[in-house]
Amino acid sequence: MTTTRKGARETDPRRIFEIFGRHQFDYVVIGGIAVIAHGHTRNTRDVDFMAAADATNLARLAAALRELGARLSGVDAHLLGIDVYDPKTLGSGANFTLETAAGGLAYFSEVPGAAPYGRLRERALVVDLGGLAIRVAGRDDLIRMKQAAGRPQDLGDIAALTARDGSS
Repeated sequence: MTTTRKGARETDPRRIFEIFGRHQFDYVVIGGIAVIAHGHTRNTRDVDFMAAADATNLARLAAALRELGARLSGVDAHLLGIDVYDPKTLGSGANFTLETAAGGLAYFSEVPGAAPYGRLRERALVVDLGGLAIRVAGRDDLIRMKQAAGRPQDLGDIAALTARDGSS
């Protein structure tokens, strides 16, 4: 389920994933959508993801962002002169919070608590979203990222993710 920030477009994860699929880049979903994929219903405002950082993959990501009409989110963000359609910019190690024609999107090069991308990807679940194969961070990886973030919503997510098996 997605909600919107004041003045922001409602996020349509399916449309985002369809465009990602067309561009065939390598990514793993993290954040609220990943929590939902693990069975905990909650609201989220965007699609958070990490992607492989090789040049070919970043060029495909840039093409997907262009198709989505992505732009940096925030007041006066356009004044920063950051080109989110440039693969080198995407590979700079920065994280990008974006608004798109399909709603909120956040691309993370690095996430506290996250394993290196290759390990994150190999442990990810592949979820079928009505014919779209979506790679979602594994439960334990997701919990480690949530623990490192430590926000109240992250602690609630951890409680929900561990409630079924009694782990902590």
